[in-house]
Amino acid sequence: MLIKLYEDNPNVKVIQKIANALREGGLIIYPTDTVYAIGCDIFHARAVEKICKLKQEDPRKANLSFICQDLSQVSEFAKVETPTYKLLKRNLPGPFTFILNGSTKLPRLFKQKNTVGIRIPDNGIAAAIVAELGNPLMSMSLHDQDNLDEYSTDPELIDERYGNCVDLVIDGGIGGTVHSTIVDCTAEEPLILRQGKGEIQW
Repeated sequence: MLIKLYEDNPNVKVIQKIANALREGGLIIYPTDTVYAIGCDIFHARAVEKICKLKQEDPRKANLSFICQDLSQVSEFAKVETPTYKLLKRNLPGPFTFILNGSTKLPRLFKQKNTVGIRIPDNGIAAAIVAELGNPLMSMSLHDQDNLDEYSTDPELIDERYGNCVDLVIDGGIGGTVHSTIVDCTAEEPLILRQGKGEIQW
């Protein structure tokens, strides 16, 4: 099902409907400040496995990101030392994925992974969904295997292609084609693993 939302004023009832679908194990495709992504509730193991199957990834090895509401929520699921906290505060919300060491609060499915990718997108729709859900979204970027840009940017074409694999496709307008910049914060010095959208403020 394709649902239209406006980033500057997402409809509250629609956001509640999306959050309820996520709590029941639903999958959604939604806009971020970079590219469209496919997401689910991090505490719904079967939903996480569905996404990995859809993306042909092993959940134990896949590069999974958590979409968080704010830095306090980040610190629940990841270990954030003071210098890293300052770096995150300078750059988030924004088009960045920070690789952090996971905390003991990670859901069981993620326990085998020592690290987790953390995002707080600068996007009103993504922010509203996570706030209503009350915990992070597990997320993977929706990029096409056949590399046709329009399939990963045009919500109607995304719905045409993936609508039968997910519960909801959220139309937040035409998406971007440039992925987030990935910064590894697990060593002594932060390291950019992939330069994408956005310049990191050190």
